[in-house]
Amino acid sequence: MPTPIPNPLARRIFLARQGLSAHPGRALDREGLYQLIHDLGFVQVDSIATVVRAHEQIVFSRNQTFDREHLRKLIEEDRRLFEHWTHDASILPVEFFPYWKHRFVRKEASMRERWAKWQGEGFDSAFEETMARIRDGGELLTREVKPEDHKSGGWWEWHPSKTALEFYWHTGKLAISRRENFQKVYDLTERVIPAHVREPEVSHETFIDWACRAALTRLGFATHGEIAAFFALVSPEEAKAWVTAHRDELEPVEIAPVDGGKPRAAFAFRGLSANLDDWPEPPSRVRVLSPFDPLLRDRDRAERLFGFRYRIEIYVPEPKREYGYYVFPLLEGDRLIGRIDMKADRKSGVLNVRKLWWERGVRASTGRMEKLMAELSRVARFAGVEEVVLAEDWLAPAA
Repeated sequence: MPTPIPNPLARRIFLARQGLSAHPGRALDREGLYQLIHDLGFVQVDSIATVVRAHEQIVFSRNQTFDREHLRKLIEEDRRLFEHWTHDASILPVEFFPYWKHRFVRKEASMRERWAKWQGEGFDSAFEETMARIRDGGELLTREVKPEDHKSGGWWEWHPSKTALEFYWHTGKLAISRRENFQKVYDLTERVIPAHVREPEVSHETFIDWACRAALTRLGFATHGEIAAFFALVSPEEAKAWVTAHRDELEPVEIAPVDGGKPRAAFAFRGLSANLDDWPEPPSRVRVLSPFDPLLRDRDRAERLFGFRYRIEIYVPEPKREYGYYVFPLLEGDRLIGRIDMKADRKSGVLNVRKLWWERGVRASTGRMEKLMAELSRVARFAGVEEVVLAEDWLAPAA
């Protein structure tokens, strides 16, 4: 019989596995930062910096002693982290690189033909010239290969050399050495990724086993579809076959949703405690999460576990937005209690808070408001501004 996992327990398990159960004020050195990212599996990178970059906010929400310089050194000097693709651009432990080599092989066959048709004439020569330039001249930024008459636009307007850089990065020939003003700086993979992780080959079977095992460990419990989606390395069919082949290590569980509806069948490694007291109670302080936080990566899972429906509305026309352009979820203990629209104005040195929406049933008590304002002050300092400024109508009407 499947082991029943009540909703409060499911939330505690997931929060613990996602690094949100430890106190965010504990000391974090460079090694601790590496371990945090390793335990999460990846930290998504995004160009939008409404307050701070997504990867910075993801780490900060888990540990507010986070030092950006530690992250830079881990990537650019220690070479213990590298940047590549999961479901999106992400920072990953470099020890994962042997498994990403399987992703490179899978991508190369489909991408070259598709991108060649997309770019048309000049595609092959641009590829050869771009690779030769990096091989002979070293690191290269996108802007350094941009023709003078090329007009910038979305990915569909990439010039052939930009396409070549992205193709070679996606297929493992190039790596991101560092970022300069957030622009990718490309170099040959052998000059970026250490040989001890770059050279070993792992079998297809080992690759599938690692990808599924690493995903389930970080999720705590999951369906085969959720296992496949975590790193976006394997297909749902491959994850399903892995579950079938490893049933002796797994146990079926039933995860109760927050609304009291039908439990969801899933799997967990044997030995996962179903005792609530064996899992840490998350800190009661209010924390601002990134819209790209891995806790919310699977929107449907977050909605089932926390009753929190979240969608990024960046690409939604402003009149049709339910909330705002870039709205941050709010976590309190084991509950997602609301969302906040805010932006750091570094010229004037303020964090402008435009609107706050509490979730249904969440009271704006004096204690909760004090915790929220304390968190906003911490976020403001992290963003490099001095003051939190609340819009006159910043409190949305109660739901």
